[in-house]
Amino acid sequence: MKPEDYIDLYKNALLNDVIPFWLQNSGDFEAGGYFTCLDRTGKVYDTDKFIWLQCRQVWCFSMLYNKVEQKQEWLDFAIHGAEFLKSHGRDGQGNWYFSLERSGAPLVQPYNIFSDCFAAMGFGQLYTATRNEEYGKIALDTFHNILGKKNNPKGIYNKAVAGTRPLESFALPMILCNLVLEIEELLDQELVERTIREGVDAVLNKFYQPDRGLILENISPDGSFSDSFEGRLVNPGHGLESMWFMMDLAERSGDGAMMRRSVDIALQILEYGWDEEFGGIFYFMDVKGAPPQQLEWDQKLWWVHMETLITLLKGYRHTGDERCWTWFERVHNYTWKHFPDPENGEWFGYLTRQGNPLLTLKGGKWKGCFHVPRGLYQCWNTLQAIAQKNEILQK
Repeated sequence: MKPEDYIDLYKNALLNDVIPFWLQNSGDFEAGGYFTCLDRTGKVYDTDKFIWLQCRQVWCFSMLYNKVEQKQEWLDFAIHGAEFLKSHGRDGQGNWYFSLERSGAPLVQPYNIFSDCFAAMGFGQLYTATRNEEYGKIALDTFHNILGKKNNPKGIYNKAVAGTRPLESFALPMILCNLVLEIEELLDQELVERTIREGVDAVLNKFYQPDRGLILENISPDGSFSDSFEGRLVNPGHGLESMWFMMDLAERSGDGAMMRRSVDIALQILEYGWDEEFGGIFYFMDVKGAPPQQLEWDQKLWWVHMETLITLLKGYRHTGDERCWTWFERVHNYTWKHFPDPENGEWFGYLTRQGNPLLTLKGGKWKGCFHVPRGLYQCWNTLQAIAQKNEILQK
């Protein structure tokens, strides 16, 4: 098939399936915010509110308003979530809690810096939509708070004994590479460029291991390999997602060498992480082939496959590397065969290794209105760009 053949599938899935599912089922119009624990049909099965997912949903509907169509319904839904978060999401020092009760009372302390990351994303995108200075200030203050905590993200909630086996995590420098572009208009340009330089250096020169062709989730502070459960851990989905962040930055700077390198790394990770027996991409792997400590290591997850599709399409768009297109069609076929729920809408999140739904929920503690709609939008948008490029070349 050609790129043009896929455009309507991704567009219609976003606008006529996934987004209506969340609009119809997730709004809490009594207490505020969103319900994210939704069963297969969209029925609420738990009313706790997780800051990651609340903020991501604000981001999603703000993004759609900004980039697809200025539908008042989308903007109102984003503001609905933001106002709840503004009232209940932070402690007195501006740190974002991990979870709240339905009413907004805090349940879990602000131990997780990614609550802050997604809050900055959500309020930054909503500021772009509304030009409400209060939303912009929340995004900006939160970003600076992240930078202040990045060397010790968990702070007093860190369980590890200091100094015994210090490790640096891939997740934060990776997400900062994307977050800084999300709120670039709010930041000093020198800070933007410095954050990008540091993030790219971390991703491509520290966590990426050329001898293995893989990205490790944790490394020693001096960049050396730690032969431990954490040090041997590979999360193929994380590595693949980070590569489309790198591609966006390479496009921004016009760095062709970085673009090609990002494509090569993505393909190395994908070839390593692909399950040749049952298809799909493993969730966790051990770089030395030892048993992973994560018991869910062989599950096939929605976000891993969606992020991979984005990466492959961006790689093909920018380099024309046919390996990207061949892999895109392979991952696309697996993804669309197993994850979408044709009976009730939206996508399953968790599959067994064999590709059967392990849980039929559409939302929970970790899955919400983010990876599927963001991925569908990114793929639709990139497929259109590829089709336009092909049309120009054919003239």
